[in-house]
Amino acid sequence: MTPTHQYVEVRNDAYYVAGTRIGLDVVIWICGEEFPEDIFEAYPSIGSLGKVHGAIAFIAEHPKEVEAYLEGQDRRYEELKALYPLTPDMLERYERGMRELKARAS
Repeated sequence: MTPTHQYVEVRNDAYYVAGTRIGLDVVIWICGEEFPEDIFEAYPSIGSLGKVHGAIAFIAEHPKEVEAYLEGQDRRYEELKALYPLTPDMLERYERGMRELKARAS
């Protein structure tokens, strides 16, 4: 993991928009489909549109770290899925979102 950044911080081995409980993976997941203004409207607890832009800049400036983080999140998901199986509907929604995210990244 990279050191704390002005707009992104590391807590509990995960990236978050600084000063929030919003995971960076949420921003990554929706930023390919939405404008920064839409992200801020959906998650006003981010605090400012500038923080949204800062988080997006962090993603763009640290592609290897972000990819490694997402791979780690995938591994954690697989571990949790084995311990606590999801309902078929929840599983389908998650997997659809991950397919869309990976398609945008390639």
